Amino acid sequence: MDGVGFSPRPLIDTTRAHSARVWNYWLGGGDYYEVDRRAGERIHELHPGIAAYARADRQFLGRAVRHLVTDAGIRQFLDIGTGLPTADNTHEVAQRLAPDARIVYVDNDPLVLAHARALLTSTPEGATDHIDADLRDTTTILERAAATLDFTRPVALLLLSVVVFLRAEEDAHGIVRQLLDALPAGSHLVLTHTITDPELPEVDAAVQYWNAHGTPWLTQRTPAEVARFFDGLELLEPGVVSCPRWRPDPTDDTEPSRQVALHGGVGRKPCGPARHSPGTGTRRSPSV
Repeated sequence: MDGVGFSPRPLIDTTRAHSARVWNYWLGGGDYYEVDRRAGERIHELHPGIAAYARADRQFLGRAVRHLVTDAGIRQFLDIGTGLPTADNTHEVAQRLAPDARIVYVDNDPLVLAHARALLTSTPEGATDHIDADLRDTTTILERAAATLDFTRPVALLLLSVVVFLRAEEDAHGIVRQLLDALPAGSHLVLTHTITDPELPEVDAAVQYWNAHGTPWLTQRTPAEVARFFDGLELLEPGVVSCPRWRPDPTDDTEPSRQVALHGGVGRKPCGPARHSPGTGTRRSPSV
């Protein structure tokens, strides 16, 4: 959903479909070009359930942020891979419950950043900032985010459908670990990722089409590989699951029983070394 590349792009490329704009199209937004609409329609033909992924991801975001604010007391959010603003963005959900919440958005797509600076504004009590940076450039992200966030206090690191744009050879788990290592105990990781599953071959076909016609490149991972991002963390129930199944809300329009190839979870950074099994994290009760 979010633009990640090796360096910020000075111009908006309208000749090739872009993930942020196609995601916006699936969510019913208006910030896309004809090339994005065509790609979105073709992927929908290959995998008719794809639009539900976008909604499931957005609704998962809302449920996770609400939990972190109301139950975990989190007031700081680092949202990397912002995507084009729609409804119920991170700062809107957080500041609706805690007006003093502070949010830093990170993306490197010029269209995303232009919209973010215009639309993602803050409450008077809180703060919202926007950083033009690549997920891979963890040093820049952390240095610039420190102008808004206090890294001596817990921070929620949000990586929704963005790690999927890191290729296999780029050590995605290492990049996420670098970000988590900079955060204090009590911080949380919120992550969603497209999976590959033998029972969902239409997803693989859609990904193959995207990688041939869209940008950036998308790398699927198995459920076990996605769960590995939470190694060393206290994994909140129900674990890393199909996004509609993570603490479903009756107001959401995605059926909790529906299995989508988009898995997500929330994990808490413990005060000391966490006991965990590889790829599973350490389970905690839903009240944590």
